[in-house]
Amino acid sequence: MGSFDWDLLTGRLEMDETALAVFDMAPGEYDGVPETLGARVLADEARRLDAMVAQALKDGNDRYGAYFRLRDRSGTQRWTHTQGLVRRDETGRPVRILGVVRDASEELSESATRLGLDEGRRERTNVVEATTAALAHARTVQDITDMLGAAQGLEYFGAASLVMGLLEGGRIHLVAEGPTGTFVPGTRYTRVDEPYPMGKAIRTLRPLFIDTPEEFAADYPVLWPHVSDLGVTSAAYLPLIAQARPIGALGLLYRDRIGFSADERNLLVALGSSIAQSLQRAMLYEQEHDLAEGLQQAMLPRRIPEVPGAQIAVRYRSARMGRDIGGDWYDVIPLPGDRVGAVIGDVQGHDTQAAAVMGQLRIVLRAYAAEGHTPATVMARASVFLHELDTDRFATCTYAETDPATGLVQIVRAGHVDPLVRDPSGTPRRLPVEGGLPLGLSAEFDHLDYPVTTVELDPGETLLLYTDGLVEKPGSDLDEGLQWLSSLVKRGPRELDELADQLCDVVDERGGDDDVAILLLRREGARQPASAGRLQQHVGQDDPEALRASRHMIRAAVRAWGAEVRSDEIELVADELVTNALMHTEGGAIVTLRMLPGPEQRLRVEVEDGSSVLPRRREAGDSVVSGRGLLLVEQISDQWGVEPRGNGKSVWCEFATGDAGAADAAGPAGDGEAGAAAAAGSSTESDGIPGFLDPAELAGLVDAAGATGTAKAAGTADASEAADTGRLPEN
Repeated sequence: MGSFDWDLLTGRLEMDETALAVFDMAPGEYDGVPETLGARVLADEARRLDAMVAQALKDGNDRYGAYFRLRDRSGTQRWTHTQGLVRRDETGRPVRILGVVRDASEELSESATRLGLDEGRRERTNVVEATTAALAHARTVQDITDMLGAAQGLEYFGAASLVMGLLEGGRIHLVAEGPTGTFVPGTRYTRVDEPYPMGKAIRTLRPLFIDTPEEFAADYPVLWPHVSDLGVTSAAYLPLIAQARPIGALGLLYRDRIGFSADERNLLVALGSSIAQSLQRAMLYEQEHDLAEGLQQAMLPRRIPEVPGAQIAVRYRSARMGRDIGGDWYDVIPLPGDRVGAVIGDVQGHDTQAAAVMGQLRIVLRAYAAEGHTPATVMARASVFLHELDTDRFATCTYAETDPATGLVQIVRAGHVDPLVRDPSGTPRRLPVEGGLPLGLSAEFDHLDYPVTTVELDPGETLLLYTDGLVEKPGSDLDEGLQWLSSLVKRGPRELDELADQLCDVVDERGGDDDVAILLLRREGARQPASAGRLQQHVGQDDPEALRASRHMIRAAVRAWGAEVRSDEIELVADELVTNALMHTEGGAIVTLRMLPGPEQRLRVEVEDGSSVLPRRREAGDSVVSGRGLLLVEQISDQWGVEPRGNGKSVWCEFATGDAGAADAAGPAGDGEAGAAAAAGSSTESDGIPGFLDPAELAGLVDAAGATGTAKAAGTADASEAADTGRLPEN
């Protein structure tokens, strides 16, 4: 019987020679550190002893005692008994343990043997439970290899080192090792038919147990010189079989151990089967993920178009938890007049169906936008399309139609998170956008109204569109997520690509169960001159929302381009041309506004329709309410005309908007009643239609137009001749 003195304050454990002999340890081998004795005590027994001592100290007990097993130099296990007396200071704090330790092998005899069997069964049960629990948290092959290669994985098997190989095209690829760096050089990839124990286990589909070093050296002379330095005395190679076919093998190398009992062999075979099933599940998961992610990536735009006056960066990151696939998407749609449509959206769900619905939605949104529909109409038609797909999925979306030349942005939101705008100094702000129901739901509940929010993006400002996976964090609400994102954007780099990468890096580090799409759009350079401005809007038949949007676009463009002096005239003429196109043609109309280059600022309004029939000016009587449209256009605009456009035509008119244009609007000398009427037409204070001429002014203007009977465009022919022949004066 030996004694020990354990100083709990310093951690030093003093043992006499007899106590060290119980542990089969010479005095010169022991350094006073309790962990040194751990090499002799079985892992499960050490954990049990530690827990017992800790509980005694915590409960205030003065003594404890326990039987435990240790392994001597030869690898033989034997029973040992220890007793300890806890000493405490005046405050009750434990400061020292005095105790004894003795060999209890003969004492226990038959009852000890039965106890040992029970302990062995418990140990094997604990190993199976611990390994199964660890594998339950592994979703990928990498998760499994990380678990096996870690120190915890070696502890589960009681092995000194471990190696695992997977079967790939007739070769064995070593994918896990523990401890790191212990694999044999040149064996990272080997053929199944090479003389290695792992290959034999795969070929025969039977576990291979090597009981002694001599057996290892004789059977595998190529491998033995590389592992003998590790002190290997025995090994086990287990084939990993799933669905009746081998997928790899697991190798376990042991020190200070000779042979395997029948129970130990059964335990290792069971563990190998559990690992094989987990690997099979992980492989199937990764195959499904790769297929779904490939589907989603194929449905996202392959390239982002170059947009004059704007810089764009896009990113997509799949989730790192959950199904790893979802319906988030982005798109950048080139539009006429160097405009661009930016789309960000999220289809409900995280599976291949969500990715498939996403791809269809992206295509129809692009098609509707390219047809020239207003943002509100694009969103409404996309909602109807999703509803008619007969799917239970809905989608949130934000569509922003941007003109980089003017900075005007028309935004429509369908249940999506609000965008952010970052100014040139880096300060972000939340951009409140009035929204409608998510796509699919708005059609189901017949609420297809999507209000349009119009903002102006200054040069250097950046519009940030993103999906909710970027701002939703466990334990926090959406407002907290937006504050966190604003702080991150404020500290982020100025370059768009670097900022997008940083946002994605944060997503990767944070993990989460939702994927993320990001679209950043920055208006470049200094404010563009007016000559660069161009806006276009499609107005369909029976689409009052599009008509309202076109009027809003005209007002915004006139204000942005500094043409307020003739705002009423431009709006009146444009409204008249659009109304004519809708009333007298089968299809819709395309309204285009642009500033013409040149020394004199001139704004041009074009209304294109699908009819080849040219407009004709008619003489209207006093009681007739129609027939005066072209008279108004002729009288108010500086120039007008018609151009053939394929199967249709474009009616255009121009307005001088600089100082000269203001003088012309007031009426040049000698212009008579027409000039006075034109001057009257610039008034904005009226009791009629807001922003347009009141009835008295309108009647005076029409009378003046009838009295003059001439077009203001330079080089016009006789008006009556133009009316009779259907020809309009050339510009």
